Amino acid sequence: MVNQLNDYRRDFPILKQIVNDEPLVYLDNAATTQKPQAVIDQLVAYYQNDNANVHRGVHTLAERATAQYEAARTKVQNFIHATESAEVIFTKGTTQSLNWVAGSFGPTVVEADDEIVISVMEHHSNLVPWQQLAQQTGAKLRYIDLLPDGRLDLDSAQQVIGPKTKIVSLAHASNVLGVINPIKTIAALVHAQGGYMVVDGAQAVPHMNVDVQALDADFYAFSGHKMLGPTGIGVLYGKQAVLEQMPPVEYGGEMIDFVGLQAATFKELPWRLEGGTPNIAGAIGLGAAIDYLTQVGMANIQAHEQALVTMALPKLQAIDGLTIYGLQDAAQRTGVIAFNLDNLHPHDLATALDMQGVAVRAGHHCAQPLMQWLNVAATARASFYLYNTEADVETFVTAIQAAKEFFQNGTL
Repeated sequence: MVNQLNDYRRDFPILKQIVNDEPLVYLDNAATTQKPQAVIDQLVAYYQNDNANVHRGVHTLAERATAQYEAARTKVQNFIHATESAEVIFTKGTTQSLNWVAGSFGPTVVEADDEIVISVMEHHSNLVPWQQLAQQTGAKLRYIDLLPDGRLDLDSAQQVIGPKTKIVSLAHASNVLGVINPIKTIAALVHAQGGYMVVDGAQAVPHMNVDVQALDADFYAFSGHKMLGPTGIGVLYGKQAVLEQMPPVEYGGEMIDFVGLQAATFKELPWRLEGGTPNIAGAIGLGAAIDYLTQVGMANIQAHEQALVTMALPKLQAIDGLTIYGLQDAAQRTGVIAFNLDNLHPHDLATALDMQGVAVRAGHHCAQPLMQWLNVAATARASFYLYNTEADVETFVTAIQAAKEFFQNGTL
């Protein structure tokens, strides 16, 4: 599978460059992915040929722009298996999507003494908004425990999710541990109590087939830039009946039906929740990214990443002093590997790798409670995607060994 996908690498012009006199090995895909030429071309084509506002004009450019924008919405619907295109709301990204759910929908269902349930592995974008909602409403924020290998403890979930639970919000896949959470199982638990299931899908949608109906998620959020699309565009999926309960977050152009001096009425979904001129080019670019991913095949992408992780894990485990966090089984995780080496600060290690052309992430990865649970201040993180190769894995491992030698003996 790895060799079958290697040909796609040529579609990404940024990967052809030299960094610090070395060929670029880009392993920071959990932060953002690179863009294929097809997506870049689509963005350029929109601005060169079709640039106009949507849903407002009747002239030719406006009609072409509107058609492309709404076609992108339909592509998203089909990609995540939503029931209706009206269930797809365009946002800036996962962070805004989750903030909208917590800030707009949350107060309609959460009251004092209710409970909101999350886990310690959550990205700050799926933690801080729920902290704020709990503080504003007087609700209690509760946490599902983790097993020693970083997986959710389902016994803990059954104990924590109860009659007072109104919202459970979890990552579909961890941006640090690489674990894939059993969302369908958790959704059944929360729905049995009359609550709502919210999912942070930022690290899942780019890497595997996602069926929001099969998961039975009430809300599902993800970002375009992590799946070959432009920055500044994302999606909030919601079941139509649930979205109907959600008050608009922004008022103004695009979302208005009629405005009088003292009151206004709003459009139907999805436009009711998309006030102002949207990121038209971003949505069209996301549509092009979905076309590309569909061509490659999500099952192929997942298998490719697992093959790279299967190759990388034993090589990393063989490096004395290197600690890998989370599951050690490649078949049960995404292409994310968080690690530390000896007593090196992750920033020092990442800098040494960058000097060899290898780009990884270092820091707390917007997951400080998880860092506390791991008993570390930060980690380095490598994350693979469809354009990474076996040669990238070899270069990555060799670069770590060279960095270790440098910090021990002063030679790189």
